[in-house]
Amino acid sequence: MGTAAAAVEISEPLLQQDEAAPVELDEPIPDWKEQITIRGLVVSAVLGALFCIITHKLNLTVGIIPSLNVAAGLLGFFSVKSWTGFLTKLGFSTKPFTRQENTVIQTCVVACYGLAFSGGFGSYLLSMDEKTYKLIGEDYPGNHAEDVKNPGLLWMTGFIFVVSFLGLFSLVPLRKVMVLDYKLTYPSGTATAMLINSFHTHTGAELAKKQVNSLGKYLSISFCWSFFKWFFSGVGDSCGFDNFPTFGLALFNNTFYFDFSPTYVGCGLICPHLVNCSVLLGAIISWGFLWPFVSSKAGDWYPAGLGSNDFKGLYGYKVFVAISLILGDGIYNLIKIIYVTIKEMTTKRQSLPTITEVIDSNTSKLLLEEKKRDEIFLRDRIPFWVAAAGYVCLVAVSMSTMPLIFPPLKWYLVLCSYIIAPALAFCNSYGTGLTDWSLASTYGKIGLFIIASIVGSNGGVLAGLAACGVMMSIVSTAADLMQDFKTGYLTKSSAKSMFVSQIIGTAMGCVIAPLTFWMYWTAFDIGSPDSAYKAPYAVIYREMAILGVEGFSELPQHCLAICAAFFVAALAINLLRDLTPKNISRYIPIPMAMAVPFYIGAYFAIDMFIGTVILFIWERINRKDAEDYAGAVASGLICGDGIWTIPSAILSIFKVDPPICMYFKPSGSS
Repeated sequence: MGTAAAAVEISEPLLQQDEAAPVELDEPIPDWKEQITIRGLVVSAVLGALFCIITHKLNLTVGIIPSLNVAAGLLGFFSVKSWTGFLTKLGFSTKPFTRQENTVIQTCVVACYGLAFSGGFGSYLLSMDEKTYKLIGEDYPGNHAEDVKNPGLLWMTGFIFVVSFLGLFSLVPLRKVMVLDYKLTYPSGTATAMLINSFHTHTGAELAKKQVNSLGKYLSISFCWSFFKWFFSGVGDSCGFDNFPTFGLALFNNTFYFDFSPTYVGCGLICPHLVNCSVLLGAIISWGFLWPFVSSKAGDWYPAGLGSNDFKGLYGYKVFVAISLILGDGIYNLIKIIYVTIKEMTTKRQSLPTITEVIDSNTSKLLLEEKKRDEIFLRDRIPFWVAAAGYVCLVAVSMSTMPLIFPPLKWYLVLCSYIIAPALAFCNSYGTGLTDWSLASTYGKIGLFIIASIVGSNGGVLAGLAACGVMMSIVSTAADLMQDFKTGYLTKSSAKSMFVSQIIGTAMGCVIAPLTFWMYWTAFDIGSPDSAYKAPYAVIYREMAILGVEGFSELPQHCLAICAAFFVAALAINLLRDLTPKNISRYIPIPMAMAVPFYIGAYFAIDMFIGTVILFIWERINRKDAEDYAGAVASGLICGDGIWTIPSAILSIFKVDPPICMYFKPSGSS
């Protein structure tokens, strides 16, 4: 998945197409039912739960989620290979592990943990809770008590079930058009397919074994380090290595410090250098210059002595400037994708190329292989009536249940959303196929503003946030499905097995994602600005909904002017990136990535930058080694820290506190 949504998700192609081993033409292709196995589904559920935990942690802390597709494919391959090897040693016969089964596992895992992101557990759903309502201020204009709905395991699970399957049925009839006729690239889906194909060759299997060993090694290191850190983290949120004043207390007070987080260092290793540098630049601009300047205007621009979380003061500037950058980047990319989509489709209709083929042995083999892929992809058809009937039935269920969960969101508003959703899902899926950039959250925010403004002050905030979830889920899952169809096409997997495994993975996610979120909700202080789990996008999404209802009249002094400047800057930076040559544009920062530290702080930017520096040096010393193992090392760091969350949550639930509080103060203070 590659998205700029409630969180920023970063992905890029991991293998070039010409580097992957080709699939043998005479390889036996199992029936679509044989591609979906019990062992594959068990592995998918376990890995799905692990990646849901990791995604929730990232969503609730900084909101930046790197692509975990490599780790999913690698761990899926390793898990089944280890299991079959173990059974073989015991004398049991096992079915061969095929690339098609590997693809099904990959699809299930990604569909499952994707709901931890698109389900809004760190954004629009959490925006509805009482803590976020009180954080913004009970007397804040447009922030009404009737727009509060606290998290509940039952209603959240029901909501996810209702909205998550619609995207799967909305574009199924267009799979041939998107994959075969338009030949869209879907870079992440292509890279995943090449990775899976390489696993199922002798050379690729050897490399995969070494990558798994590397992943396991750094997973163990990360887990042990997180366990060690826990002993010094004390009670509260100001103790331990997470609050280590690496660069001195003055910079620490402006959130510039290294917090020894394996997760964020791992993110830095996975995310492109430009993303990491953009995050650091955003931290320097905001916490190095802008916020100290605005703080100096206390008593002039806003009342002095306000609390650190009062929207009438500095906190309001932080939130709204971050929103302006996110919206500027999102709107620009939305317009760009629509323009590119229309241009490409028009060009394809008008151009009737004359092809002169020069056939040699290599070309003939490639053409035969492509023909075989096309044949397999089209063999197991998914009837149009199945997709249409499924969509209509799900719309009917949603129209009857959504108003019960969110009373301000009337049935006719739900119906209107679902009428226009397939068109938006097509735009997003086509754009993702061209650029690998999903704009699900941008479509969600458009739905948020429109519905919030239509409903108005009588429940508009709650209705807008719910509509955001509806729109975001549909366009996100539709793009993910097309990405999976591309992966299945390149690994010679049945389109029907891809569709069924996506449904199974989504069903798993509808249960696992709320359960793993509930673990965080019951164990930690979620949403508090002073906690480790700030849930930054909860406040941002609620403020967006309030803006949709109330407008800009209640912003702090000069806040609107600063926001407008950053909104225009985001548009200008994106335009500059598109107009300049590639050798220059690759050094121009990404506004969406710059926006995150404006609200959260600079500490995670330091961690991610350390990760990118490690990768940069590694690439200079041994580029091939870095290409082969950086993803595995990063995944190990992220997974180890994520796994520690489970025992940490259990200790917290049973009120077992760390024995030591390590903190720092000036030497002259008592």
